[in-house]
Amino acid sequence: MHRYQVDVLIQGFPGRSICHGGLGWSTVTLIRGEGRTILLDVGAFGMRKPLERRLQELSVDPSEVSDVVLTHAHYDHIVNFTLFPKAKIWIGQTELEWAKAQPPGFDPLPELYVQELARSARVEMVSSGQEFIPGMVAHSVPGHTPGHLLFVLNNGDHDILFTGDAAKNRGELLSRKVIDTDDAMESARSIELIWGFWTKRPGNLLIPGHDLTMTLDEQGQPCHLGARAAGIRVWFTESIEHSDVIDLTTVHSH
Repeated sequence: MHRYQVDVLIQGFPGRSICHGGLGWSTVTLIRGEGRTILLDVGAFGMRKPLERRLQELSVDPSEVSDVVLTHAHYDHIVNFTLFPKAKIWIGQTELEWAKAQPPGFDPLPELYVQELARSARVEMVSSGQEFIPGMVAHSVPGHTPGHLLFVLNNGDHDILFTGDAAKNRGELLSRKVIDTDDAMESARSIELIWGFWTKRPGNLLIPGHDLTMTLDEQGQPCHLGARAAGIRVWFTESIEHSDVIDLTTVHSH
């Protein structure tokens, strides 16, 4: 029986800037056990200082990270793999081959980082159905990207699903629709697959790419665990000594 300690280091956020594109605030999770220290997705550039602080709080040195597991190749999930020099990097074979074949474009692929993944000796390809880490199995969930993977971790009496952006938030899980997808029908099928794994055993948890960790209530509805924390500090006056904080956790429906 595999038992891991699982800590969400960075809490994903289900939002998009009105004027500046995607926020890129994705979930980063630390998984420890079986002699491994694993990061599942590693975030964007703006996440580096918060990620450093969280690792320090849990007494994890970057050199101790043994594995970096990537759900897909978008910038907000992969660019910080360079911070973990001794880690083996796991990414879907279909995803990496698709990503490295893409020309530079106005999309979320970080071209130079993808090329580094394509040539790095630290990279290991993962196929759908493969148990590549003890207790962790990859499953194909295309749509958001062609080679996106769902990771299901058997953690003893329950499973933990890491859905990345195949199901970024609670709204996508309930509506069976993905905001950003290369193929809406494939995304819908992928979300049904995710639901099948989620409901397979009582107590299963789901950690999405841009939302809080969720469980299913007695009616089988997704409910968040913990409280959301998100905000922006702004300098709108003539003094750098004065700033204001805008809370992004309050809801204004549109």
